Amino acid sequence: MQDMQDSTLAEEVPVTLVKPAISPSRAADYMQCPLLYRFRVVDRLPEPRSAAAARGTLVHAVLERLFDVEAASRTLAHAHSLLRPQWEALVADDPELAQLVEGDLGDWLAPARGLVERWFALEDPTRLEPAERELYVEVELDGLTFRGYVDRLDVAPTGEMRVVDYKTGRSPSPLFEAKALFQMKFYALVLWRTRGEIPKLLQLVYLGNSEIVRYAPDEQELLATERKVQALWAAIERSARTGDWRPSTSRLCDWCNHQAICPAFGGTPPPLPAEAAGRAVDPSVAGAPEVDD
Repeated sequence: MQDMQDSTLAEEVPVTLVKPAISPSRAADYMQCPLLYRFRVVDRLPEPRSAAAARGTLVHAVLERLFDVEAASRTLAHAHSLLRPQWEALVADDPELAQLVEGDLGDWLAPARGLVERWFALEDPTRLEPAERELYVEVELDGLTFRGYVDRLDVAPTGEMRVVDYKTGRSPSPLFEAKALFQMKFYALVLWRTRGEIPKLLQLVYLGNSEIVRYAPDEQELLATERKVQALWAAIERSARTGDWRPSTSRLCDWCNHQAICPAFGGTPPPLPAEAAGRAVDPSVAGAPEVDD
């Protein structure tokens, strides 16, 4: 078994980049496990496609497109009618998604239909007028760019902002709730720094078990989030220089696709690629905004 501490003895490698950037997804990867960050960003190892994740992307697309029509037309029937064309659009962009469909497409789409129905039971789209959908947000703070995509931004006539994120899974236990709230505080921080006002409410809509989690952030929490992300980036840069990407075990290891090559489970990671240091802080990967389901 490869010694888990060998990487700490590696010679430091100079890192050159133009504009460092980080997204909440990549920050969460490093917080969960530096080796997971390495596997995804440095080694760029493929991970199996998930039917559940694909359906999650589809539901996000349907809920975005639903607001293209006037309020009175935002019915459940209309939302259901969007499922097939939106899936076809996703497959057109990524043909490999078609391989996830087993049997009749209508049957395969049935779980997504159910998730859309649960959303209608939680929110009334005829009474909503989102200010933004799939909003790309970005701000540079002390040389580091924070960026990502907000599912929905609601703005009241009086100016208060509500940040909404759709989750197609179930609401997490208190043990894992902090990860979801970190993502929302990340978005709130960027919106505060770009618009000059702290969002009034952060809202996580869990369609897996029909639950809405609401949270009101304050200035001190967002400043703490800013410091946390800056510290995370410093740690990522340090790992990039030293080649030290040691694993951090937790219950989340049960869902990791890379256990077979993880030293914590008796595996051996592949050799670091020659361009590892640059890849680790490459803004096109490390800061790539992603849709979280």
